[in-house]
Amino acid sequence: MKKIILMIVSVIFMANISNAQDNISDSRSKLNYGIKAGLNLSNVYDTQSEDYNADPKIGFVTGVFVAIPIGKFLGFHPEILFSQKGYQASGTYLGFMDYEFTRTSNFIDLPLLIAFKPTEMVTIVAGPQYSYLIKQKDEITSGDFTDQQVEDFENDNLRRNTLCFLGGIDFNFNHIVLGARAGWDIQNNNGDGTSTDPRYKNVWYQATIGFRF
Repeated sequence: MKKIILMIVSVIFMANISNAQDNISDSRSKLNYGIKAGLNLSNVYDTQSEDYNADPKIGFVTGVFVAIPIGKFLGFHPEILFSQKGYQASGTYLGFMDYEFTRTSNFIDLPLLIAFKPTEMVTIVAGPQYSYLIKQKDEITSGDFTDQQVEDFENDNLRRNTLCFLGGIDFNFNHIVLGARAGWDIQNNNGDGTSTDPRYKNVWYQATIGFRF
């Protein structure tokens, strides 16, 4: 009987040690930070369902992130990103002249994400994002003619501060983090409706690879 009791106590003791070691090594309970880079596939949509069609455009995204644990299964994940968005369009001018139009918008994005961590490998994130427009370039091509114009924000009522929402998932492999996001603007691109640009909101899909320290 004493041997059986000693064996049970030994098993419980070893299980407690193993569990403690697992908790120590579980990265979900640790503060992590790192760098990331990847691509955006972005487009726009009209906010009042008018006939305004565009094609998606590929842009670059890069920045830094911090994973702050709130217990083992929850966390707060802020990021600071340089993010290129925009769209492409084509059509015919005056009924006979074909043209292609490309808009590239450079933003500083600040996602403020709540993270749910069901496993050490998988992190689900969602939350608001603040975006600040720092530069915008329009390019029109028609035949051999190409015109580029950098947006003068003082001459147009274009919104530079935009509130967005996004959600996504991260896959964690030791120091490597593969991320996928989908996001969209909550506010229009124009401030009070007087902008000469088309009224639209940005929408984008994002894929990144990161390194966490």
